[in-house]
Amino acid sequence: MYGDPVLRKKAVDIENGKDMKVLIQDMFETMQAAHGIGLAAPQIGKGIRLFVVDGTAIEDEPDLVDFKKAFLNAKIVEEFDAPWEFEEGCLSIPNIRQKISRKGSIKVVYFDENWNRHEEEFSGMRARIIQHEYDHIEGTLFIDYLSPLKKKMLKGKLNDISKGDVDTEYRITFKK
Repeated sequence: MYGDPVLRKKAVDIENGKDMKVLIQDMFETMQAAHGIGLAAPQIGKGIRLFVVDGTAIEDEPDLVDFKKAFLNAKIVEEFDAPWEFEEGCLSIPNIRQKISRKGSIKVVYFDENWNRHEEEFSGMRARIIQHEYDHIEGTLFIDYLSPLKKKMLKGKLNDISKGDVDTEYRITFKK
């Protein structure tokens, strides 16, 4: 949850070849139980460069029908195309949604769960989901893109979240 120091640290690379399949499956299950579309390892207390995405449940986005992937040691090497705003939320910052501007397309180098290397371009919602989760492994949260005024307006809610004083439909943990 917001306030846990692991969310603010740059995650470390995973040893190439290390078996991550069980953790990846657990992360997909955790994300789906919370009705999320992405989950990064720092969000479950692990400071490693791993995130999973699954947009297949978003019925009004045909581009996401087959978008379910694990990203190990990902690196966004390029962001391009016009930025666009979209309202984002985060499982680590429940009940807060804000419009965030991000570039429309990205190029990412990453490994999948079988340690096959990929270099791919993603656009639209696929790019946005990846950018949001990638930010987590870089120690950045979506609220970091907000204006100082908007951050100030959210301060009370963020303080409550960091204390565990928040209602969610999913199980949460927080540091005291």
